[in-house]
Amino acid sequence: MASSGRIFLMVAVLQCGFFFFCTSSQSFVGVNYGQVADNLPPPETTVQLLKSTTIGKIRLYGADQGMLSALAGTQISAVIGVANGDIPSFAGDPASASRWVSANVLPYVPSTSISVISVGNEALSSGDPAVASQLLPAMRNLRSALDSSGSASAASIMVSSVHSMVILSQSDPPSSGAFHSDIVPALHDVLDFLHTTGSPFMINPYPFFAYRSDPRPETLAFCLFQPNAGRFDPGTKITYTNMFDAQLDAIRSALNSAGFPGVEIVIAETGWPYRGDQGEAGTTVENAKAFNGNLISHLRSMVGTPLMPGKSVDTYIFALYDEDLKPGPTSERSFGLFRPDLTMTYDVGLKAPTTAPAAPAPSSSWCVPKKEATDEELQENLDYACGQTAVDCRPIQPGGACYEPNTIRSHAAYAMNQLFQVAGRNPWNCDFRQSAALTSQNPSYDGCVFTGSGS
Repeated sequence: MASSGRIFLMVAVLQCGFFFFCTSSQSFVGVNYGQVADNLPPPETTVQLLKSTTIGKIRLYGADQGMLSALAGTQISAVIGVANGDIPSFAGDPASASRWVSANVLPYVPSTSISVISVGNEALSSGDPAVASQLLPAMRNLRSALDSSGSASAASIMVSSVHSMVILSQSDPPSSGAFHSDIVPALHDVLDFLHTTGSPFMINPYPFFAYRSDPRPETLAFCLFQPNAGRFDPGTKITYTNMFDAQLDAIRSALNSAGFPGVEIVIAETGWPYRGDQGEAGTTVENAKAFNGNLISHLRSMVGTPLMPGKSVDTYIFALYDEDLKPGPTSERSFGLFRPDLTMTYDVGLKAPTTAPAAPAPSSSWCVPKKEATDEELQENLDYACGQTAVDCRPIQPGGACYEPNTIRSHAAYAMNQLFQVAGRNPWNCDFRQSAALTSQNPSYDGCVFTGSGS
């Protein structure tokens, strides 16, 4: 069985039902809206699409007037962006920041909910020392412009900036997370600003890029939230079971080491491409669906990370649509969750229910091992499933109702089904690296009850 140090994920939150929360949208699930494309639907159509999902947030890379207008009166909050090219003028001229607020914020609030203004995108790692040195003055002037605008809604908007993972000099193991020494002075002042104003630290972790640099099967499973042996952090004695938690906790460790344990983290971008050029490892629909689907299940579980337990970090998935005009490899144009005709590229469970049930609908499916699954695969699945907090494996311990027959296959079947039931009962929750399948035949026997329909 799994050791007590195994980190638990994909736990069901029961207060408002397994799969849906008390409202139709979930504040911690967001999406990026890139516009480097010539085939995007009108803003009003995009907002209607968003309203048909459980997406509660959207990140714009600028301050698109059409989208901000279309979002008015919805429960969808927006992050809007200031381009890197505007940072010098904001830093050098407070009036420039005020004019930007007057043009891009005041006409839309409070009808449109704007949560954060992101000043620049990966400015500290842009390679432009001038932009990096002017980031904080620009943020301060924008903060002052919002506060002096005369609008309470504008004054409540947070000011932050988005960073890439390359600002970390070390991230493995997570407890060793630290920022590059050459940017620490500038970053320290930015962090002090975030701490003082109560604004989040925004960053772009991509497990996909970690897999691309280490394309082994065990790394893929670690990145896709699938059963794996885990990675042990000797600093904390924690075994991490997925790359997303490991990257977030590396960021948390770096912030703590820099003296800012109270600064919250927001994931401004993360995602997985569903296609790529020949030689681009892992760029398949199956992997993209597994990553995003399991990520959403993980966020909905509210389990958090080992260093940030009991809550979900606000996470913006990249991206709502493909951006067909982006340069570079095919993968750069293949992150979209939806096509321009509003159909899903693949289903990760984001569609909103027509009604919000008080309890999950009865399931008529159970998750069981495939006949061809090996004992080695099933033992790994068994260890993984029993390492999740919502999975009670006591019935397959000695003396339990499901202990007999005492075989790996029988015990794994019970544990895998339990994890499937609590993780959302979605098809991707019964994948186990293609060693499991759904069945409509209840596998319960004698006094051993498998959770499912009528249980």
